[in-house]
Formats: sequence, structure tokens, C-alpha cells
Amino acid sequence: MKADIVFNYFTELTGAQQKQFEKMELLYKDWNQKINVVSRKDIDELYLRHVLHSLGIAKIQSFKPGSEILDVGTGGGFPGIPLAIMFPQTQFTLVDAIGKKIRVVNEVIEGLGLDNVVAHHSRVEELPGKFDFIVSRAVAAMPTFVHWTKGKIKKKSVHQRKNGILYLKGGDLTEELAGYSSAEIYHLSEYFSEPFFDTKKVVYLKGRVT
Repeated sequence: MKADIVFNYFTELTGAQQKQFEKMELLYKDWNQKINVVSRKDIDELYLRHVLHSLGIAKIQSFKPGSEILDVGTGGGFPGIPLAIMFPQTQFTLVDAIGKKIRVVNEVIEGLGLDNVVAHHSRVEELPGKFDFIVSRAVAAMPTFVHWTKGKIKKKSVHQRKNGILYLKGGDLTEELAGYSSAEIYHLSEYFSEPFFDTKKVVYLKGRVT
């Protein structure tokens, strides 16, 4: 499954953006042979399971030029790298505690020519700065994730939606979100028709969650 699956859902991409998305497969397949950051099964479905899944956040929220987004537990660069291609005027900071993953992320960033992304080998708690939105893909249960990212969200919002967390999750979230009455859940099956997205969601938590 190639990059066309992305182009079908995002029809306003520039030629440069399309080329960056197309180049991702070669870069990830090459680096995955050296350092396994994407499962063997998933690498053949990179655009469905990783790229398009990451871009589910873009269906929920557009990021303004100059805004700052933090991707926590980025792994091989998801959702941060696809979002950085989608929003080239937005600044992305990618963080992961596993050094070999950040090594691959940095190589992919360089290979794609992305100048709006920086990656850090660090725990998020040790990372300085505050951000408009924090994005991630199921790195921990929500209460744990909220604890990790406490104090990282800017007070002042520049988007219509208040600053907060945009979290890619799957399955039944009833118990996990029981303590977050204001959580908004967006079903990705409403945006993407592939069966892979039947249980996939974006969870939005507003503002300075404690």
C-alpha cells in the first residue's frame, strides 16, 4: 500500500509534500533493516498503519504557522513526522527515551529535508518548554500520560480549539477516561474507510489537564 492512500484523503498537498510522503517508505525500509523501529509486519503497511493513522490528528485539528507541537514517545517518528510534512510552517519537537529510535528519527528528518522538526533523546519530564498541543500514539494509559506531560501546555491558545492533548488510541476507553469528563473522542472510522480504523480514535483533552 503506497502513498496514494494518503493522497486520496488529503487532496490539497503540494508536489513537494507528496514527494516527502513518497520518500518515507524507502527511508524507513532502509533504516528498519539496521535498527528495527517499525515491526516487520507493519513496515509493509507503513502508509496505512503509521502515516495515515498519524494524520488522523490532522483531520481533527489543523495547526497554525508558528505554533509549537510536542510529540511524546515518538518511537520511529509517529505521529510527529507525518504531521510535520502536513504542516510545514508549524514547529514540531519529537521526544523519546530510547536513543536508537531518535537516531532513526533524525536520519529520516534529514532525508526528508524537514526544517521544522527537532528530535530529542530524553524523557518528556526533563524536556524544557511549553507547547500549544501535545500529540502521541498510545504510549501509556491516559492518567500516566497526563502525569508525564504536566506543565507542558501553554496557557494562551492561538487556535480556536483550546490547547491540550491530542492522543491516538484504540479500543474501549471507558475505564481509562473515567476521570476525564471533558474528554472528546473522535472516531477515525468517520474519516477513513479502511477496516484498520474501525477501533481507532483521537482523544482530545482540553487545556492544562492535571
